[in-house]
Amino acid sequence: MTKGTLFLIPVPLAENAAQKSFTPFLGDTINSISTYIVENEKTARKFLKEAGLKIQQSELVVHDYGKHKRGNSMVPYFKELMTGKDVGLMSEAGCPGIADPGAEIVAEAHKRGIRVVPLVGPSSILLALMASGFNGQSFTFHGYLPIDKVERAKRIKELEQLSQKNRQTQLFIETPFRNNHLFEDIMKNASGQTQLCVACNLTAQDEYVKTLPIGLWRKERIDLHKKPTIFLLYKGS
Repeated sequence: MTKGTLFLIPVPLAENAAQKSFTPFLGDTINSISTYIVENEKTARKFLKEAGLKIQQSELVVHDYGKHKRGNSMVPYFKELMTGKDVGLMSEAGCPGIADPGAEIVAEAHKRGIRVVPLVGPSSILLALMASGFNGQSFTFHGYLPIDKVERAKRIKELEQLSQKNRQTQLFIETPFRNNHLFEDIMKNASGQTQLCVACNLTAQDEYVKTLPIGLWRKERIDLHKKPTIFLLYKGS
């Protein structure tokens, strides 16, 4: 029996960013499939409506892959794919599989010999890197830094050294309500010559992207509380 295709469908990063986020092909794709694997059913259905879904929402089959469902059997997620139906995989925001638990679904699809098709869409990591002015040839995304202040200070210094040694951009994030604490810790622990880019609320109407040496950042006043933010460090030789 022919297997279905798993389409990786990006989701807007911000409110009112639909026009910036959707391609015509994405619109065609969501109107050709009726089964989805999603991180959050409520936001996924809202996204599909914004993207121009013409199929009745009541006709959709939506498999929830939220944090409370992970670790369970993968079999239910692949029932339709294994019987020849195409399925869409959606993250809560941005691109499925990038800093996203959907990577486990994609890995399982490859094990089962299912074709995987990534669609073009917004990735906060790549948008931040594009806008930073830092090295886009060599970079590492580290996810979250340690919460413990001593460990975090140590990690910030390690990332500086890595950046300088490899001429490599270092990217990381924090839970939005702790962004200001992370910014303060970077100010305290990074050297004045190290470059920092703060990329906040990407694709939103109040998008903010700024690159400065730490020495100049120390004179700035910004509030990143509860705003999705990517931090990028770069220290040249």
